[in-house]
Amino acid sequence: MSVTIFGKGKKVARLRRHARIRKHITGTPERPRLVVTRSNRHMVAQVVDDTKGITLVSASTLTADFQGFEGTKVEAAKKVGELIADKAKAAGITEVVFDRGGNKYTGRVAAVAEGAREGGLAL
Repeated sequence: MSVTIFGKGKKVARLRRHARIRKHITGTPERPRLVVTRSNRHMVAQVVDDTKGITLVSASTLTADFQGFEGTKVEAAKKVGELIADKAKAAGITEVVFDRGGNKYTGRVAAVAEGAREGGLAL
Protein backbone atom coordinates (compact mmCIF):
# COMPACT_ATOMS: atom_id res chain seq x y z
CA MET A 1 0.00 0.00 0.00
CA SER A 2 1.75 3.10 -1.22
CA VAL A 3 0.19 6.36 -0.12
CA THR A 4 1.80 9.71 -0.77
CA ILE A 5 0.46 12.57 1.30
CA PHE A 6 1.96 15.97 0.63
CA GLY A 7 1.72 19.19 2.59
CA LYS A 8 2.03 20.43 6.13
CA GLY A 9 -0.32 20.98 8.99
CA LYS A 10 -2.20 18.98 11.61
CA LYS A 11 -4.62 17.22 9.28
CA VAL A 12 -1.92 16.14 6.85
CA ALA A 13 0.28 14.92 9.70
CA ARG A 14 -2.63 12.87 11.09
CA LEU A 15 -3.30 11.37 7.65
CA ARG A 16 0.38 10.51 7.29
CA ARG A 17 0.39 8.80 10.71
CA HIS A 18 -2.82 6.95 9.83
CA ALA A 19 -1.36 5.65 6.55
CA ARG A 20 1.73 4.49 8.42
CA ILE A 21 -0.40 2.67 11.01
CA ARG A 22 -2.63 1.04 8.38
CA LYS A 23 0.41 -0.60 6.78
CA HIS A 24 0.56 -2.89 9.82
CA ILE A 25 -3.03 -3.09 11.10
CA THR A 26 -5.79 -4.99 9.27
CA GLY A 27 -9.03 -6.44 10.50
CA THR A 28 -9.73 -10.14 10.01
CA PRO A 29 -12.95 -12.07 10.64
CA GLU A 30 -11.39 -13.53 13.82
CA ARG A 31 -10.03 -10.17 15.01
CA PRO A 32 -11.69 -7.19 13.30
CA ARG A 33 -10.39 -3.63 13.49
CA LEU A 34 -11.87 -1.14 15.96
CA VAL A 35 -11.66 2.21 14.16
CA VAL A 36 -11.93 5.44 16.17
CA THR A 37 -12.83 8.66 14.39
CA ARG A 38 -12.58 11.88 16.35
CA SER A 39 -13.90 15.33 15.54
CA ASN A 40 -13.93 18.43 17.70
CA ARG A 41 -17.39 17.57 19.02
CA HIS A 42 -18.13 13.89 18.37
CA MET A 43 -16.61 10.40 18.56
CA VAL A 44 -17.42 7.53 16.21
CA ALA A 45 -16.26 3.95 16.71
CA GLN A 46 -16.84 1.08 14.32
CA VAL A 47 -15.71 -2.52 14.09
CA VAL A 48 -14.59 -3.36 10.53
CA ASP A 49 -13.76 -6.62 8.78
CA ASP A 50 -11.20 -5.55 6.17
CA THR A 51 -11.25 -8.86 4.27
CA LYS A 52 -14.89 -8.27 3.28
CA GLY A 53 -14.76 -4.49 3.54
CA ILE A 54 -17.81 -4.22 5.78
CA THR A 55 -18.65 -2.52 9.06
CA LEU A 56 -19.88 -5.09 11.57
CA VAL A 57 -21.04 -2.77 14.38
CA SER A 58 -20.78 0.92 15.14
CA ALA A 59 -21.45 3.40 17.94
CA SER A 60 -21.34 7.17 17.98
CA THR A 61 -22.18 10.24 20.02
CA LEU A 62 -24.51 11.16 17.15
CA THR A 63 -26.93 8.28 17.82
CA ALA A 64 -30.13 8.36 19.85
CA ASP A 65 -28.33 6.67 22.76
CA PHE A 66 -26.76 10.05 23.54
CA GLN A 67 -29.92 12.15 23.52
CA GLY A 68 -29.78 14.30 26.64
CA PHE A 69 -26.31 13.08 27.62
CA GLU A 70 -24.79 15.39 30.21
CA GLY A 71 -21.06 15.15 30.71
CA THR A 72 -17.68 15.96 29.28
CA LYS A 73 -16.42 14.84 25.88
CA VAL A 74 -14.09 12.33 27.56
CA GLU A 75 -17.03 10.78 29.45
CA ALA A 76 -19.00 10.59 26.19
CA ALA A 77 -16.03 8.88 24.49
CA LYS A 78 -15.84 6.31 27.28
CA LYS A 79 -19.56 5.62 26.89
CA VAL A 80 -19.01 5.13 23.13
CA GLY A 81 -16.37 2.53 23.98
CA GLU A 82 -18.77 0.72 26.31
CA LEU A 83 -21.55 0.82 23.69
CA ILE A 84 -19.30 -0.57 20.95
CA ALA A 85 -18.18 -3.35 23.31
CA ASP A 86 -21.80 -4.29 24.08
CA LYS A 87 -22.76 -4.33 20.40
CA ALA A 88 -19.65 -6.30 19.44
CA LYS A 89 -20.26 -8.90 22.12
CA ALA A 90 -23.85 -9.24 20.90
CA ALA A 91 -22.45 -9.86 17.39
CA GLY A 92 -20.09 -12.53 18.75
CA ILE A 93 -16.88 -10.46 18.64
CA THR A 94 -14.58 -10.69 21.66
CA GLU A 95 -11.19 -9.55 20.30
CA VAL A 96 -10.38 -6.54 18.13
CA VAL A 97 -7.34 -4.69 16.81
CA PHE A 98 -7.36 -1.03 17.90
CA ASP A 99 -6.91 1.57 15.14
CA ARG A 100 -6.50 5.06 16.57
CA GLY A 101 -6.76 6.63 13.14
CA GLY A 102 -3.54 8.62 13.34
CA ASN A 103 -4.69 10.40 16.49
CA LYS A 104 -2.51 10.42 19.58
CA TYR A 105 -3.44 7.76 22.13
CA THR A 106 -4.55 10.16 24.84
CA GLY A 107 -7.72 11.84 26.03
CA ARG A 108 -10.84 10.85 24.13
CA VAL A 109 -9.15 8.21 21.95
CA ALA A 110 -7.78 6.47 25.03
CA ALA A 111 -11.18 6.81 26.73
CA VAL A 112 -12.84 4.87 23.89
CA ALA A 113 -10.27 2.09 24.27
CA GLU A 114 -10.69 2.06 28.04
CA GLY A 115 -14.49 1.90 27.73
CA ALA A 116 -14.23 -0.95 25.25
CA ARG A 117 -11.93 -2.89 27.60
CA GLU A 118 -14.30 -2.32 30.51
CA GLY A 119 -17.15 -3.50 28.29
CA GLY A 120 -15.40 -6.81 27.75
CA LEU A 121 -13.47 -6.43 24.48
CA ALA A 122 -9.88 -7.61 24.29
CA LEU A 123 -7.80 -4.95 22.54
